[in-house]
Amino acid sequence: MLALLLVVVALVSALAAMRFAIHGQEVQVPTIVGMTPAEADRAVTALGLQLEVERQYYSPQIPEGRIMIQMPESGTNVRRGWQVRVAQSMGPQRVAIPDVTRQSERAAEWNIRRRGLDVASVAEMQLPETPADQVLAQSPPANASGVDAPRTSLLVSLTASPEEYLMPSFVGQPLGTASRILQDAGFRLGSVNMAPEAETGAAASSPPPQPWPASTIVTQTPSAGQKVAAGAVVNFAVR
Repeated sequence: MLALLLVVVALVSALAAMRFAIHGQEVQVPTIVGMTPAEADRAVTALGLQLEVERQYYSPQIPEGRIMIQMPESGTNVRRGWQVRVAQSMGPQRVAIPDVTRQSERAAEWNIRRRGLDVASVAEMQLPETPADQVLAQSPPANASGVDAPRTSLLVSLTASPEEYLMPSFVGQPLGTASRILQDAGFRLGSVNMAPEAETGAAASSPPPQPWPASTIVTQTPSAGQKVAAGAVVNFAVR
């Protein structure tokens, strides 16, 4: 019984020592909101923590250059070496948001950055009958007040992709019929050649025949099933 009691006491002591060692590495995050980054850095470094200024926001309440948000919040227990992320105040908004709609993406970015602002994100979309590379909308809008962050998002127009079609098979059809179908569908007739004699079986001594509307299509380029854009050129070999 004495030996068992000694073993239990040893286990309890080991668990207590382990718990003390683990919690002995923990510290409480101090309150650094309202401090300058230099003051906050000294405060967290003294506790074995790290400071990271991640973002900047406008604030009419927090003076410019002071920390306005911290994460984790003050009083949170964290391990030494933990990173405390903060946002810094830029003071009240003093920069007017420019109107960059109908400008090119490059011109819009230049006009935004020269005012000390940043481009947050750029989204793109296709819009019929709209020139490509033109700013369609922005957020926040021009001359907006009460803006939180010095960042502007843009929506830019893209060049509309040409319509694509699956090329049908014209093999076995008369050349005249295929030509009319191509014209009605917005395609162009390219070269029309007679198929080689090996395919037509024509005698070597006979004069070379010429394509005419009743000629039968033997091969086509592009081949049937290929994707083609509107206005594509289609070539035939006939017999």
